Amino acid sequence: MTLRVHNLSVSLDGFAAGPDQSQDNPMGVDGMALHQWVFADRSDTEHPDADQRMLDLGTENIGATIMGRNMFGPIRGEWPDHGWRGWWGEEPPYHHPVFVLTHHPRPPLEMVGTTFHFTDDPLEAVLDRAHEAASGKDVRLGGGASTVRQYLKAGLVDHLHLAVSPVILGAGEPIYDGWDVSTFERTETVGSDQVLHVVYRAVR
Repeated sequence: MTLRVHNLSVSLDGFAAGPDQSQDNPMGVDGMALHQWVFADRSDTEHPDADQRMLDLGTENIGATIMGRNMFGPIRGEWPDHGWRGWWGEEPPYHHPVFVLTHHPRPPLEMVGTTFHFTDDPLEAVLDRAHEAASGKDVRLGGGASTVRQYLKAGLVDHLHLAVSPVILGAGEPIYDGWDVSTFERTETVGSDQVLHVVYRAVR
């Protein structure tokens, strides 16, 4: 079982989200420009391009997801209530257990096909729980940037896929700070007219 980061869109200057994130602007100012490649028209499903292949790899053999609270929603601090149920509607796309890192734990949220668990356990303990819940499959680290950086700094990430978009944000949530890039080796580089995919694996 491995901990995998997939399809993490970053700007040319190393930001995974723009500044001033909010409920109305969850990716921050100009942050959605990083993800244009995800929503591009790929109607030729018989011969999917490199971008579609990378998107598909992000769901293969995944049995649980870890994400930060900011990825679950825009609410900060104590939960005023439990009315916020995520960005995805009543049937989130995960269809497996999701562990949300937060300083303010709350009861699990059961939705169609997915249960969100809100925890303030240490990173390693959350990963252990996620591996157990994954039942032999891999765990995906879903973001955002701060959560990915924490797991990279702790040396717990096995697979890292960055989707580098031809966008300069100038500010926002950095992805490269605080961890040793020399602990990874590049295994694949493939591009499209939308984005450059760079895949790494941990060297231990």
